[in-house]
Amino acid sequence: MKKQDTYVAIMAGGIGSRFWPASRVKRPKQFLDILGCGKSLIRLTFERFLNVCPTENIFIVTNGMYKDLVLEHLPELTADQILCEPSRNNTGPCVAYTAFKLFHLNPNANFIVAPSDHIVLKEAAFVNYLEQALTFTAKNDAIVTLGIQPTRPDTGYGYINFSDSGSAVHKVVDFKEKPDKATAETYLESGDYLWNAGIFVWKAATVIQQFKKYAPEIHDILGEGAPFYNTPDEQDFIDKAYPTTPNISVDYAIMEKSDNVYTIPSEFGWSDLGTWASLFAESDKDEQGNVVNGEAIFLNEVSNSLVRMPKGKLLVAKGLDDFIIVDEGDVLMIYPKSKEQEVKAVTQMLKENREEFV
Repeated sequence: MKKQDTYVAIMAGGIGSRFWPASRVKRPKQFLDILGCGKSLIRLTFERFLNVCPTENIFIVTNGMYKDLVLEHLPELTADQILCEPSRNNTGPCVAYTAFKLFHLNPNANFIVAPSDHIVLKEAAFVNYLEQALTFTAKNDAIVTLGIQPTRPDTGYGYINFSDSGSAVHKVVDFKEKPDKATAETYLESGDYLWNAGIFVWKAATVIQQFKKYAPEIHDILGEGAPFYNTPDEQDFIDKAYPTTPNISVDYAIMEKSDNVYTIPSEFGWSDLGTWASLFAESDKDEQGNVVNGEAIFLNEVSNSLVRMPKGKLLVAKGLDDFIIVDEGDVLMIYPKSKEQEVKAVTQMLKENREEFV
């Protein structure tokens, strides 16, 4: 495995609507210091991958409206390292575009695709698993996904069913959609299932071949850009061609159809940080089980709650259990934590009535 052939593509085009009201269309959660550590999620992700490849081999795939935000948070990058999508067509076209660009940059490109907004607590272990995957894909026309060893029967994740090969890399039998609680419990008990973290490793040439075989429409539309990739004309081509691609996830487009998908069972302190409840689960608690982020917060008989207040704002609360209280200045949300899955639906409602707050 040659370091100069290793690349990373960080997907950073999502809106993060389940983190509303902190995450907004104009500044989604990947650009926020959600963890309160002084760095945005995309910054943390970028720095993590500097242990895998040099800065010039890291690319960001995002919506065109976030190009300046990316450069603000990652000033080490050049504009050429930011792939700007003109439309939101899901992860299928996103991955295909990245593969074509990297292949025409380096036909031997072996690359990682990962989200910009996940937590990784054990970074050395994370890098070790990625290096195992990169070594495997460098030698084989294979797709490798890092599967997370499940610790509970979670119904919020997709699952990977794998067969035990006796080695570090295992053949994937099937991908399973988010299960109900009973099904998730059977998955956990069997030991043959992993959480699907959406972290993929593959050669650019392999990805292109898979799209040609299983998603030819995407392949043909973006393949016509061969003369333009990595030239000044690339963005003009993408602006015209990309919106005509099907809106489909990479899982549906190729992963679930392919016969050469492998997984590495992994454990590196992972969370997809998809919701306020997942942030609550990953954060330090006070004696009452609260996660508190703010300067002037006075709580009385408040427990198991997440409280986030801006600087200069005073909060006094009493008699709450299992709540989310988030104040973003123009929006105050007080919501039962047990019903936080409804937050995304709230943003859909606001789009129709008060779009300026979304």
